Amino acid sequence: MNYIEEFYNARDEDARLTSKHGSVEYLTTMKYVRESIAGVDDPAILEVGAGTGRYSVTLAKEGYRVTAVELVEHNLEVLKAKLDGTERITPILGNALDLSFLPDGAFDLTMLLGPMYHLYTKDDKLRALREAVRVTKPGGRILVAYCMNEATVIQYVFGMNKLREVMDGNLLTPEWHCKSEPKEVFELVRTEDIAALDAEIPVKRLKLVATDGASNYKREFIDEMDDETFHKWMEFHFATCERQDLVGASNHTLDILEKNK
Repeated sequence: MNYIEEFYNARDEDARLTSKHGSVEYLTTMKYVRESIAGVDDPAILEVGAGTGRYSVTLAKEGYRVTAVELVEHNLEVLKAKLDGTERITPILGNALDLSFLPDGAFDLTMLLGPMYHLYTKDDKLRALREAVRVTKPGGRILVAYCMNEATVIQYVFGMNKLREVMDGNLLTPEWHCKSEPKEVFELVRTEDIAALDAEIPVKRLKLVATDGASNYKREFIDEMDDETFHKWMEFHFATCERQDLVGASNHTLDILEKNK
């Protein structure tokens, strides 16, 4: 068992996305998923790194054609258990680095909402992105999620008093960029790192969005909001989540790309 399997076997990922503060990321991602397939007749959707199916199963139950590829067998079994057999979904055990079982140009929308969290070298990141581009139709959308560096420095290194532990482990560069290895589970990036990856694949960036913005910084406050106040928080978040001066401080971002025609 590797570090990723060990982590997700013990984690309730659905609970993270259904808490009030966690639902900000989910609601924001779904907003841009729907924008990406608007106007496409019966779109073919691929999610690579589908996890337990929070997105894939939701879309399949809405009637969309979905292919859900997941690396961790436990996650895939949880995903399958949510299905009643009427959904147009194909769950597949597979790796983002090798989608050779899928044909070129087959999907209107390809989503990588988890794989880039766990790829630690530029070569692997580009390999996953190139596979996603390959299987997407020309002019189709590719949505790629990332975990961001600065939120971790603020919330974990300082907020949870982990500075000495992180420094002793040599996990910070002099520029305060977190170093990651598989045992840390998550790979952390900055906006310029994402831009450098995009520059090497045949895509055009449409948007870079802060999917949770300030929500994780104020998680206890948000989880205690009544529904009316939370609705207003979402209005504020949607009004600011595309502001590039704020994106880098979000815990998660969504890179919205269009495959070159």
